[in-house]
Amino acid sequence: MKTILRHYVIDTVSLFLVSKIASGMVFEQGIVTLLLCGLALSLTTLLIKPLINILLLPINLITFGLFKWLSSAIAFYIVTLIVPGFKIIGFSLASFATGWFTTPSLAFSGIFAYLAFSFLLSLIASFIHWLVK
Repeated sequence: MKTILRHYVIDTVSLFLVSKIASGMVFEQGIVTLLLCGLALSLTTLLIKPLINILLLPINLITFGLFKWLSSAIAFYIVTLIVPGFKIIGFSLASFATGWFTTPSLAFSGIFAYLAFSFLLSLIASFIHWLVK
């Protein structure tokens, strides 16, 4: 139970952070939709994503794990189907410039938006998991 609660809190916080970093993720009813989306994401991550990984195992072995992003994007798509009021319109990340380097702005739509959001979500969730441990 403690593990499920930890996943729920981390997934909800990482969803909130991703929605603030990149635009294109819509929570129609605000915090209620965010909390429902966090619950659905943690359940799909714990229950459905391992099944998707088993189905994609041959492709993951050939591509050395590159298609794990696809399983995360599929789980993220399932969350958009389950939670009413949660939509992915597109992925838009503003450019970032410092004195040493500059990153260009990114914009994706369709399946590439799901892939980009799932990559950013897994990056932030992994960092928060690392901080908690």
